[in-house]
Amino acid sequence: MTTLSRRRLGRSELRPNAVGLGGAWWGPAGDAETLAAIDRALELGMDFLDTYPGQNEELWGQVLAGRREQVFLQAKTSSHVRNEMRSNHTAAATRRSVENSLRALRTDYLDSVLIHGYDQLHFPEDPEMDMVDPLAPGQALDELLKMKEEGSIRHIGIGARAAAVHRRAIETGHIEIVLTYLEYNLLTQAAELELFPLCREQDVGVILASPLGMGLLTGRPVDAEDERRKIPSITEPTAGRMLAWCAEQNVDIRHLAIQYCLAAPVDGIVLPGQASREEVEGTWAAATSEISAETWRQFAAAFDLPSDLLPTDS
Repeated sequence: MTTLSRRRLGRSELRPNAVGLGGAWWGPAGDAETLAAIDRALELGMDFLDTYPGQNEELWGQVLAGRREQVFLQAKTSSHVRNEMRSNHTAAATRRSVENSLRALRTDYLDSVLIHGYDQLHFPEDPEMDMVDPLAPGQALDELLKMKEEGSIRHIGIGARAAAVHRRAIETGHIEIVLTYLEYNLLTQAAELELFPLCREQDVGVILASPLGMGLLTGRPVDAEDERRKIPSITEPTAGRMLAWCAEQNVDIRHLAIQYCLAAPVDGIVLPGQASREEVEGTWAAATSEISAETWRQFAAAFDLPSDLLPTDS
């Protein structure tokens, strides 16, 4: 069986396989399907597991029983209320979030923890948001540093879209991993403009989430307005034309999308949002299939993709 390559996550020196397993979308699958899918992902070599607070972390703990040391386990700090969109970055809430994840995942340490839900540089003055600056003294980052000293956390990161947010966090000197989503894929290369150079300079590992554009690059019909909403940096929606091109050429757009992100010019891994055993196996197939150089050349020409960012070993 074809195997996934190992990737270095910056100066954290974590070296997981190139494709990870995200944990944000597992609820509708049901417990049995979730357990089977995670187990199948581990069989296929997806050994970097990214969990989401309050979203079935107990099931991940069941699957990992007896094989914790075989995986890299990442959690996020946020509310543990299911479907609660607020993020509480006080020190107390941060410690409670991490401790809840440790308990649910049945482990005494996490390989990495991401500050989650800090998506804009300035904080709104809205008491209903329960929002504090996670990088301010005495708040989330400081608490995570304490937990790192205590041994329950090994590396600290942040997940966001805005490059300015990533820069501010990286400049603290404590961030070893960043997760960015919808900022680098077949539809946009926004992360290459500022985030990637910064991460290369500071030796920060990068997790590219949503390589399929949150459904825009899966092969399902797409809506131009949905594309504009998800990826506001685009000048003209192109997902629909890409789907049509792939249909004409008998090419699976998921294969192009995953492998394009795998070839990103930065130390890191790709993190699709699978939600079933079928999607797990589809992700593995996408990452390991052969795509000819000529297919890439034609696709890049059709959609004006930078030639220096194309996969070179397909």
